[in-house]
Amino acid sequence: MSEPPAVGMAPSLDDLAALARAAFLALPEAFREIAGEVILRVDDFPSDEVLDELGIEDPFGLTGLYQGVHIGHRSDFGPAAQPSMVFLYRRPILDEWAEHGQVTLEELVAHVLVHEIGHHMGLSDAQIAAIEAKPG
Repeated sequence: MSEPPAVGMAPSLDDLAALARAAFLALPEAFREIAGEVILRVDDFPSDEVLDELGIEDPFGLTGLYQGVHIGHRSDFGPAAQPSMVFLYRRPILDEWAEHGQVTLEELVAHVLVHEIGHHMGLSDAQIAAIEAKPG
């Protein structure tokens, strides 16, 4: 893991990537195995193309994104699927973290990561929210 940022410095792309890797490695082994070879990427913001495609005007409105064919729709027949990717967006995550105030940056990065891996597994936002709402 990279060194923590200097006091007063915002976490860099590399810092957030290290937090995401640590969060992924902290997941139960069975969950990581199901997730498979998903690629994790951290960018400052989503691209304009992604924002347009999703109908989002505010680039701070998207903290993460899953791109790919989710596990339930993959087939050994036909063209090979593009690699599954989970994008985490640094600036929107930092903005949400600063606004929330009751969660650590590590917890927020883990939350966004797990949410996007849920989409990789074929879960809808409503299904992910229901799982997250269950106690313990």
